[in-house]
Amino acid sequence: MTSTKVKERAGRIAFTAAAILCIVAVVAIFVFLIVKSAPAFVKLGVFDFVFGDEWQPSSSDTYGGATAGTYGIFTMIVGTVAATAGALLVGGILGYFTAVFLAFFCPKKLKRVLGATINLLAGIPSVVYGFFGVVFLLPVLALIAPNNGSGLLATSIILGVMILPTVVSLSKTSLEAVPRSYYEGAVALGATHTQAVFKTVVPAARSGITASLVLGIGRALGETMAVVMIAGNAATYPTGLFGSFRTLTANIVLEMGYAGELQEGALVATGVVLLAFTFLINVVFGALSSRAVRSAAKPKKERGGKRSAIGRGLAAFRARVWDFFGNVAYKGKSSYVGMCAAIASGTISGVILVLVIGFIFLKGIPHLSWELLFGKFEFASEKITIFPSVVTTLMAVALSLLIAVPIGIMTAVFLNEYARSGNIFVRFVRGAIDILSGVPSIVYGLFGMITFVKIFGGSSSILAGSLTVSIMLLPTIVRSTEESLKSVADSLREGSLALGAGKLRTIFKVVLPSALPGIFSAIVLAMGRVLSESAPFIYTMGSVIWATPSSYMDNGATLAVALYRLAGEGWHTNEAYATAVVLIVLVLALNLLAEWIAGKLNKKLTGDKK
Repeated sequence: MTSTKVKERAGRIAFTAAAILCIVAVVAIFVFLIVKSAPAFVKLGVFDFVFGDEWQPSSSDTYGGATAGTYGIFTMIVGTVAATAGALLVGGILGYFTAVFLAFFCPKKLKRVLGATINLLAGIPSVVYGFFGVVFLLPVLALIAPNNGSGLLATSIILGVMILPTVVSLSKTSLEAVPRSYYEGAVALGATHTQAVFKTVVPAARSGITASLVLGIGRALGETMAVVMIAGNAATYPTGLFGSFRTLTANIVLEMGYAGELQEGALVATGVVLLAFTFLINVVFGALSSRAVRSAAKPKKERGGKRSAIGRGLAAFRARVWDFFGNVAYKGKSSYVGMCAAIASGTISGVILVLVIGFIFLKGIPHLSWELLFGKFEFASEKITIFPSVVTTLMAVALSLLIAVPIGIMTAVFLNEYARSGNIFVRFVRGAIDILSGVPSIVYGLFGMITFVKIFGGSSSILAGSLTVSIMLLPTIVRSTEESLKSVADSLREGSLALGAGKLRTIFKVVLPSALPGIFSAIVLAMGRVLSESAPFIYTMGSVIWATPSSYMDNGATLAVALYRLAGEGWHTNEAYATAVVLIVLVLALNLLAEWIAGKLNKKLTGDKK
């Protein structure tokens, strides 16, 4: 009996410790970045740094001497906001109407195919989107542009396509969560199918739709590699659709490799500003999501609760604005226009995937060769082989999962099996997970460079990169595992406890085996995330296609980083096409594998033999 109590206590402590690590990770990211950037903020002045519009750093500048360069990032803040706004116009509008099409206008046979298509768009690495922009979109835009096509328009299109899956997925979920009675009531009062959708269901789901747009903004705000490849990257204001400009993330990637003392501090401070932006976006998203949940849970007469005079005035103003546009829309027959827009958007979304994957496959498959895939690296040779990058990627995947999966699963078990609702510690843990999921990848790269690279002797290594990315994987694993644990029937737990098993034994023998489909899916998706990432690896693992690594202390370039380098140099475009094909195939295969494993395990657990 004593032994059982010791095991139960030890298990609880281990699960709690895993949850604490998530909080520690968030605190460490904020503390290390702020400590590293504080001298730069003091030296340059917060106001001058944030609102200065001239960026001409000098690598010789130090904290102790006179400043020869200028360090103002306001042009890049404007560029970041402009690119995000452009992405929202493209991806937000297209995503919203695609979600409406999938939810209400798409034939059943096509719905599953198009839904899978949108999911595949989400799995394509950002560096592949950037490469597609360089080799396809920019040459097309160059036909009408005064330059090579780079600038705000190209960036908005690529970022818009990248946030499209996020907007579609969350908006579709919100639309389908609206009670069926809303639609049926509108139809019973004489509305057509189209009118019921756009006049009744869509307004009821607008909180969730808004939340999806806010989350899309967060994704666009933190994007790095695709923007670097197509924005032009001049440290100036975006002056037009084809004017070269630079974002905050691009500024870090472009200059960190050769930065001096003060310049490096200023770049880390740029990351802090970016982190503040994304944190604000996450707060807004959390508020909107909570509001949507509360609104759906309460009866109509109870919604809103007690409001101040200002709150009531704002609500009345919003209602008048909504009624005004609703009347204009009714007179203009906008429901039918919306239906046409939804059908067109769904079609465009499918075409985008076919275009992106089809173009790269058409260009890349002819250049796949045994020498490229499995050739031996030779110093001072013009032969290109990605085999060292394949090995580096597999080593990073293995170590990252070895670190992140146990911590993520144990944290999910703590939250679902041990945590009490309303507990302040649980709120901290969930808040930490939310923050980790919203931190831009380039900020993770800065954190890994400041901490893990310095810890392991100051040089890049696969170990430093894997430790950095393992923190990035925690939100994916925790959330997916927790949802899987929630789906396990309480009767299974109660039956195990009734037969004399302890809580810890019930978790390991009953709950976790029953949640295996979701856990395996989370692991496979985490593998895809490691394959897709590039920005965190550049400053923690290295960016040179080097010899095949022999240990985790060696540096090297992953497949995504290798693609960025091959495409950026412009001398190895054919090899870049082939590398993009390999990367897409691996990522899409992992997504399909996740679905297949989940389906097989679900059938096994439910006893379905079909």
